[in-house]
Amino acid sequence: MLTKKKVITSILLLFGILILVNFFADRFFLRLDFTEDQQYTLSDATKNILKSLDEPLTITAYFSENLPPDIGKVKKDFQDMLTEYDNASGGKIVYQFVNPTKDQESEMEAAQAGIQPIMINVRERDQMKQQRAYLGAILQYGEKKEVIPFIQPGSAMEYALSTNIKKLSLKQKTKIAFLQGDGEPTLAEMPQLNQQLSVMYDVGTVKLTDTTQIPNTYKTLIIIAPIDTVKPELFSQLDNFISNGGRILAAINRVKGDLSTASGSSVYTGFEDWLNRKGIDVEDEFVIDANAGNVMVRQQNGMFVMNTPVKFPYLPIITKFADHPITKGIESVGFIFASPVKVSTKDSTLRITNLALTSEQSGFEKPPVYFSVMKDWSKSDFPVSSLPVAVAVEGKITGNVYSKMVVFGDGDFVVNGSGQNKQRLQDDNVNLMTNAIDWLSDDTGLIALRTKGISSRPIDPNLEDGTKTFLKYLNFLLPIILILGFGVVRYQYRRKLRNKWMNEDYV
Repeated sequence: MLTKKKVITSILLLFGILILVNFFADRFFLRLDFTEDQQYTLSDATKNILKSLDEPLTITAYFSENLPPDIGKVKKDFQDMLTEYDNASGGKIVYQFVNPTKDQESEMEAAQAGIQPIMINVRERDQMKQQRAYLGAILQYGEKKEVIPFIQPGSAMEYALSTNIKKLSLKQKTKIAFLQGDGEPTLAEMPQLNQQLSVMYDVGTVKLTDTTQIPNTYKTLIIIAPIDTVKPELFSQLDNFISNGGRILAAINRVKGDLSTASGSSVYTGFEDWLNRKGIDVEDEFVIDANAGNVMVRQQNGMFVMNTPVKFPYLPIITKFADHPITKGIESVGFIFASPVKVSTKDSTLRITNLALTSEQSGFEKPPVYFSVMKDWSKSDFPVSSLPVAVAVEGKITGNVYSKMVVFGDGDFVVNGSGQNKQRLQDDNVNLMTNAIDWLSDDTGLIALRTKGISSRPIDPNLEDGTKTFLKYLNFLLPIILILGFGVVRYQYRRKLRNKWMNEDYV
């Protein structure tokens, strides 16, 4: 019998359980992460950065209210991540959320802090309209401040937070240098790369001269697309740099193509010979690949002239990567007139990784080459597979000191250019180069976070049209079929159960 005492006891017990659940939920934040790249789990690199904080760090997040669901999810994910940061830091992360659109004073506060609104499309009553939205944050650590002006939906949120926190807590940035003076592109011609590197590094430039040595204060020397021939005696400076623990990244153009003359030729600078003495051969060959980018071709169509995209195998799109920190999360990189890179060192103590490889249908051509843009390529033109176009080497490369080196068979894939030829590069091109420099220069593990949450899943271009159509409809219909199937099975089960109950004899 349900008495008054039992009711009161049950209510008190329920309230007691709720209080305990809230008590532990306030102190322990737990969730299961089933995403492919553990997008909602803090990395060891982030935890180490948070543990090294000497004083509280304040984060003020400026997010608008009443955002569309796909944009509003960014706020929820950011809030959950800040909760995890707070727990991992032992309470040294203090955060608050501010809605800048609630009044003019809050909006002015956001603008003065460096957070500007963006325009987003919102559907309201079957009409599309634009709405101003804020999705940014300010990080304050002591007297120093960093701004995340816009948190891009689907971006590497943990990388943005952790790199800014590390930047605030760093007492001195690691120094890296780009080689200049031999026809290499300037930093102004690589703004995307320079912008990413400037967050974590003190970026400088050096020249190879007869009278000066490469300063040992630089952790990594970056050599990208030299053009001029270098005197052989100057390469001893590179050997001295490595033997003192320095690291080198070399992105070398062994060949070059000129679409205006439809021809390709060899490039010689002397860096090829220096690498060859280390057992690394950037070959004097053009890589060709069935998985390639397009060039625009002007074609006459009646009275009109049209620009038509035509696949050009000399512009390989690399989608095959090693399981390595440099290539983690990288999906697709477009190379420009690349060369194969082969390592043939006899030193068994060196660890060698082929970072990036061509597709299963690829090949190579020896220069000089005359391009035929309208050539009808067939499978027989691509007799080989998996040609390495980037390698990583680590060990005692020169002398008795452990060092690292990364070599790319293309120096142009990370260059934006200048003037009218300036173009924006796809993110993975820049991420691959930045990851390589991080692997050489930074030992904290932040390299793995840059591509966390970034994904691109293009359909394999080699699939036949029938297969693509089948996959499209399967992707659309399979969830519906599974739901209907579950409904039918559940209905049959309940029907049998009901018949069983009706047929039972009760005494």
